[in-house]
This record gives sequence, C-alpha cells and structure tokens, in this order.
Amino acid sequence: MSSKQDDRKRRVLIIVENLPVPFDRRVWAEATTLTRAGYDVSVICPKGHGCQRSAEIIEGVHIYRHSLPAETRGILSYFIEYPTALFFQLALSMRVALTRGFDVIHACNPPDLSFLIGLFYKLSARKRFLFDHHDANPELYEAKFKRRDWLWRLLVFLEKCTFRAADVTIAPNESYREIAMKRGGLPPDRIFVVRSGPEIARFKQCQPDPRWRSGRRFLAAYVGVIGESEGLDLLIESVAHIVSTRKRNDLQFVVVGSGPQWQTIVTMCENADLRQFVTFLGRVDDDTLFSVLCTSDICVNPDRVTAMNDISTMNKIMEYMVFGKPIVQFEVTEGRFSAQAASLYARPNDPIDFGDKILELIDDPARRDVMGQFGFTRVREQLAWDFEAPKLLAAYDALFEHARSGSPADPRGDMRTQ
Repeated sequence: MSSKQDDRKRRVLIIVENLPVPFDRRVWAEATTLTRAGYDVSVICPKGHGCQRSAEIIEGVHIYRHSLPAETRGILSYFIEYPTALFFQLALSMRVALTRGFDVIHACNPPDLSFLIGLFYKLSARKRFLFDHHDANPELYEAKFKRRDWLWRLLVFLEKCTFRAADVTIAPNESYREIAMKRGGLPPDRIFVVRSGPEIARFKQCQPDPRWRSGRRFLAAYVGVIGESEGLDLLIESVAHIVSTRKRNDLQFVVVGSGPQWQTIVTMCENADLRQFVTFLGRVDDDTLFSVLCTSDICVNPDRVTAMNDISTMNKIMEYMVFGKPIVQFEVTEGRFSAQAASLYARPNDPIDFGDKILELIDDPARRDVMGQFGFTRVREQLAWDFEAPKLLAAYDALFEHARSGSPADPRGDMRTQ
C-alpha cells in the first residue's frame, strides 16, 4: 500500500451476482489478497448452497448476501434475475456505505449492470470504480441463443458503458484484454490482466477413495457448472460411444456440480441407459471435491467450442492441474493456453473423438503420468494465484494513483510467453 495514502485503510466493496462467496474462488482469492495487503474489504453476493447467512465475517472479509428469485431459463432470466440483483446490490451497498464505508466499487460481471451502481457512487460521492471482467456477455448470449438480435446489441452497449465508467479494468486473460481495448475503447494502461490462478494452499491432497470408482478400474472426473455451454450432453454422448461402440465397461465417470441443465443431463443419461456409468454428485463440499479429484485417473472438460468458451479461462482446468491430472477437452484458445501439454484436444464439439481421446489416455498410463506432471509443474510455477496477486495489487495501486493524478500506472499483465 502506498505510503502517500493517508492513515485510513483503503476500503473496497466487491459486488458479484452469479455465485456466492466464498464459493466463487476467483472473487474469494481477490478479497483475501486485498485483506492481507491491508485493505478493508466488504463483499455483496447472492445466497447459495452452503452460503445462506445474510451477513458474516470470514478471514476478515465482511460478506453481505441477498436472495435471488428461483433460477429461470431463457431470455426471461435477463428481465427477472438481473434487475432483482441490482436492487439488492444497491440497497446493501447503501448499508455498507453508512456503516463500514468504501472508497472503491469493485464490480464483477455478469451482468453488465453494476456500472449503474459504480456511476451512482462516482457522481454522488466521488468513489472509484473497478470493473472485474468475468464473462464476455455478448458472446455468452450468442452461445446460448444462437443469434445476434436487439438484446445482443443491448448487451454490447451495456458492456461498453461498463468499460467507459471504469477507472481501471481487470481482464482474466489476453483475449478479454483485446475486448476491453477493441470493443470497450480502453487504452492499454487502464487494463490489467489478472488470471484466475488457483490458491494452491486451499487444495488438499488426499488418499484415493475407491468408492468413487463404483467397482470399475478407472475414473474420469468432471467439475463445474452444468449448463448448456458446458457440453455435458456431449460428454454423455461420449460415454455412450465408450460403452456401446467401444465396448468398454471399466471406466466410471463422476460429475461434480450443479446448474440449470442438471436434471436434463441426468434424464438424458437415464434414457441412454448409462446411469450406472455416471455418478452425479451435485454441488459438494471441498473435502468431497478433493477426494474425487485425488481418486480420478483423468479429468474432462467438455465445454462446447463457442465464441464465449474459446476466449474464456476455465477455473476447472487449473484445478485439475493442481492435482496433477491429465485432461481431455475440445480445442479452444484459452483452454490450450492454460493446459498446454497437460491435455489432449478433441475435434470441436465431436463427442466420438472426445470419447476416443479419453480411452487413448486411459490406456496409456505412462503418458498420463507425463501429462499430469507437466500440468502440476506449470500451475505451481506459472499459473498459481501467487503469481497473480501482485498484478491485482498493481491494479489497485494504479486505481488510487489515477484518483490522485488522473494517470494510472502501467499495467502488469500476463504474457503469452508463459
């Protein structure tokens, strides 16, 4: 923290809508990093599984949670969930402003509506606004609904408004940095690349638990959201190919996570008579998650190849690598950048090739070991949160420097040579 700053702590209010904290690992890493650096941190987020208290303090971070309407699908969700979240965010931000106070609004998308809160406090109380770009919402909308219509154009407009309102923007990778410059019109010195590296100390290595294998020889694990763009339907088709076409019954799949397509995917699996080969755990505690990952022989990422997934860094890839697990995924730009030689890459959205790649890896234990060790080393020596935390703090130094001089410091983003 700069010695030029007055003796009062710098105070930050983080707003996130799509996941509760501390379940959202990226937001939690940011919040605790700022707290350890001497910042006074508050977080507004929704309630969720295991995060039901309206207010609590964890590791020095003050968390305020609000309810959201029941999860809806389709375009209707944009007009129910997001305005409701915005209302609670504004109300809770006023509560924080009147009690703990804050100097910075740190807004994480989706949705791209938090700039309204940022502008309100910038204009009324001269607060600073930092935009933490988690999702490229126009690409996400196009991936979900397969069209560019008036709502897509509205999302592009709201995204641009968010960029223009921000004093400093954080991008999770170079692809998002390009969006901030080209679509958001931001100069490079206002964009900081802070990748979603895992906090290694939070991941516990443990002994394999044979119960996850359900009596089979091998185990493949999936961890993450179960939505349309995550491609779990493609994974089920791959399982069908492995079992019915390749005549293999020695491989069990465990799916950890929940989401809007959970029941659809479970039903699809049952209709294909594959339920005995796939275990659906839903959302679980960390100990259960770590047990599954420690037991698995390989991990899979069946995310569909879309404009959104191609440019997005997926946390699950890095989590697989923390446990030294080789990966099978489809060919996407940021997925390849993260995993490199730790993964095999199937043809885009081809469940047959995906299934064949799984068996190719399962049947080659020496290759699995080499790939797993590569990923284990890469995440610890290049991609872990320890390497990203200084970039986050540099963004905040630039933010406060900008407030004093109107000229932010040079960003310290990640480089493609990593």
